[in-house]
Amino acid sequence: MASRTASPRPVGAVTRGTTNPNRLRRMDRWIAAVHGQALRRTDGAVAVDLGYGAAPWTAVELLGRLRTAAPRVEVTGVEIEPARVAAARPYERDGLTFRHGGFEVPLDGGRRPMLIRAANVLRQYDEEQVAAVWARLRGRLAPGGLLVEGTCDEIGRRHVWVALGAEGPRTVTFAARLASLERPSDLAERLPKALIHRNVPGEPVHAFLRDFDRAWAAAAPFASLGARQRWVRAVRDLAADWPVTGPHSPTGHAPADGERRWRQGEVTVRWEALAPVGWG
Repeated sequence: MASRTASPRPVGAVTRGTTNPNRLRRMDRWIAAVHGQALRRTDGAVAVDLGYGAAPWTAVELLGRLRTAAPRVEVTGVEIEPARVAAARPYERDGLTFRHGGFEVPLDGGRRPMLIRAANVLRQYDEEQVAAVWARLRGRLAPGGLLVEGTCDEIGRRHVWVALGAEGPRTVTFAARLASLERPSDLAERLPKALIHRNVPGEPVHAFLRDFDRAWAAAAPFASLGARQRWVRAVRDLAADWPVTGPHSPTGHAPADGERRWRQGEVTVRWEALAPVGWG
């Protein structure tokens, strides 16, 4: 078996390590829905849970959720803090391993991951560092691979993430437990690092959340049918002015994306519509 020696100089900084069981369920389910086919058709596909934190729960859960879509996928949890790796090793099993490392994403045998999930990792970094980290991680992906980077609250009720391919960022997804949401702009506090400081007048993400709140208010009559129906109606109205992925999107959408995902309390928008002023 290939050696699992630690990387001599892991790239990155130690995070707070805060984690909770089931925290990343919304992100995991979206990944399984929109990227499961790519994972399933790739022999030896490996997914990386980058910066899983002080406990290995998110990596364990990622394996279970991805295997509903891709039964042979493997998961490797990568952590920059050696003590966290040692604590996770007893949880290893078929298809699940843990490695010491950082943004260099070290995998046995020089393997390249079909998926890198980095949740709540870049919050402590400066906005100016995000593009370089994204580029480094994208460079580690296997052909057809996906990087998903974002932020959520402590118990996973609100989550926003960016999906990136080898060419760069593609989409931004907003996801929420709708029963706990007063208005869509409540998700602003969970914007990923590339966007969180841009929620100000003159920036596209600010305009998007403003329009989403307006669509949510206009959909208030649907609240009697439940928060899910209200959300779907608001997203349909929003799609008239924003490139929302779904059946009526002029830019197209992933086969498993669209209204089926809206009903789960999600909405996905093309990155270029929300990219910060001056990005790139």
